Amino acid sequence: MTTIVMKFGGASVATPEDFKKIATITLQRKLVYQRLVVVVSAMANTTSQLVDLAKKVNPDPPSREYDMLVSVGERISISLLAMALADQGESAVSFTGSQSGIMTSDEHSNARIVEVRPHRLLPILEEGRIAIVAGFQGCSLKGEITTLGKNGSDISAVAIAVALGAECVEFYKNVRGVFEKDPKNYENPKFYPELNYDQALEIVEGGGRILHPRCIELARRNGLPLHIHSFEDPKVVGTRIFDDREIRGDLPRYEDELVLLQ
Repeated sequence: MTTIVMKFGGASVATPEDFKKIATITLQRKLVYQRLVVVVSAMANTTSQLVDLAKKVNPDPPSREYDMLVSVGERISISLLAMALADQGESAVSFTGSQSGIMTSDEHSNARIVEVRPHRLLPILEEGRIAIVAGFQGCSLKGEITTLGKNGSDISAVAIAVALGAECVEFYKNVRGVFEKDPKNYENPKFYPELNYDQALEIVEGGGRILHPRCIELARRNGLPLHIHSFEDPKVVGTRIFDDREIRGDLPRYEDELVLLQ
């Protein structure tokens, strides 16, 4: 069965109307793909507000409690999107990072994904329902809530796609794709309709952070294509990031070489 993972960032989940638009875009893609997972970030500025709140209570909050707090934002988003889809007659189920089986290292605020165990997602997808996953967060092997660092939802989306054997990940952004320079600050910058992983990494590490570099590296390890689309006009041709070179070795590969206890 064909599977796709779609990812919507904070700029595209800023208002209640945005959730309705995401629902519409999602249902259009469901006409093409049999299994659909949507990964969402916290609503715009929500995480920053939670961080500010924490620091007003404690300028140096304990790392465990910090992750417990800032992971709340994505839980709001997944619930609202499930409600928006229900309003359009579509059955969807929301999952936190830990419920989705995103297993991480022990580091709080900058954890690495070591494995994804999507046991709870699979029955939902096989029933033809949409799975909505909270980005940015996971669960350590010790059972603690962890977060992946700023813009970590990009990494979540790729890891879920790797685990499910998805055809690609589609990222919906406030720009149509990758440009040589920021189109908001420069007139008519060069647009890249296609890039390989190395080229994309060079651009984002040079300051054009349209995607998290860790998500590109994870996609490269697994030969997973990434597509970037405009949230405002999804039908406009965006940027495809892929590589035709053969990927060798056992798949899937995640971010950490840690040997997991089964």
